[in-house]
Amino acid sequence: MRILHVLGKLDRGGVETWLVQVLRHIDRQKYQMDFLVHTTDPGAYDEEVRALGARIIPCLTPSNPLQYALNFRRVLREYGPYDVVHSHVHHYSGYVLMLAAMAGVPVRIAHSHTAAPESASATRRTYLKLMRHLIKHHASAGMVVSSFAGNSLIPNWREDACWHLAPYGIETRPFDVEVDHAQVRAQLGIQPGAPVVGHVGRFVAVKNHKLILRVAEELLKLEPRAVFLLVGDGPLRPEIEGKISQRGLSEHFVMAGLRSNVPEILKGAMDIFLFPSEYEGLPIALMEAELAGLPCLASDVIASEAELAPGMVARLPLSASPKKWAESLHSILKSNKIWSVPKDVRRRHSIEDSVSRLAALYDSAGQTEPTGMIYQSAQ
Repeated sequence: MRILHVLGKLDRGGVETWLVQVLRHIDRQKYQMDFLVHTTDPGAYDEEVRALGARIIPCLTPSNPLQYALNFRRVLREYGPYDVVHSHVHHYSGYVLMLAAMAGVPVRIAHSHTAAPESASATRRTYLKLMRHLIKHHASAGMVVSSFAGNSLIPNWREDACWHLAPYGIETRPFDVEVDHAQVRAQLGIQPGAPVVGHVGRFVAVKNHKLILRVAEELLKLEPRAVFLLVGDGPLRPEIEGKISQRGLSEHFVMAGLRSNVPEILKGAMDIFLFPSEYEGLPIALMEAELAGLPCLASDVIASEAELAPGMVARLPLSASPKKWAESLHSILKSNKIWSVPKDVRRRHSIEDSVSRLAALYDSAGQTEPTGMIYQSAQ
């Protein structure tokens, strides 16, 4: 079976990380996966993806529908035929899947990974209405990573048996490896005994790094030794680094950049995980923090499917003051409670289980009759 995934770029993000993990674990003799991307810029995962036998195919100008249609048809003609087009570009999937249907691709999957709020713009609302119409008429199956993500793309998705609730799978084995806490912290330049508040995420507005800085100022009044460890990169990183310096917080922040050993850093360097995103579909970073045994403090817009063990994720509204966030962090740090994710939940969220279910969906999606929701909620 030949599958074409459509996404923006193969950088280190939740969608991309899951897709690369799927590629690692799926039967690549049976399922040949290629990736259509909307850029010619290199992505962080490009080298590994090609080494695993998948092709990365640029298809430019999604902002120009006519030109994009010509480019998309050329890709299908030169690299196809494909049995499945699996689109990960949210509402734009409507246009992608319409083009795939016109080209005769039999299985067309729309996949919602985010829970972006509705725009107030009339033009934007018209665009969303049109794309939802196209998805409804051209998707042969749909996947949502959480209830929030489903509602963001297709508000009535639960009423259609072709839509499947499919929380991400994660490579759980790295979280079973013992780590040397002192060594990991020393490599990052963190002093022994310092309480470490961690965050993993791209430096983009939705991740809310500006709130993290304000929370840091308040937490340092309660715990002067605290260190904030930020893992990731992105367009807003220089701005955030500038604000850290301006506020005299440099000695309390460690900017780790992009890392391939995130599980080791989560387990070995952090004491608590802070995740104040403005919206999310299903954050892999938060789920990985839980697998590492970290208590978490997150915004209350995070989907319930992200909480792997009851009580492991404390929540606050984004309207809460930085002082309130800091007080909650301080209280959790002082509790010293040891957390762990139950074995059956770990198994249900493993990449192996996710790949098995995805393969079953690929195999069944072309059937005349809908197969129903083969995925079940994480809760």
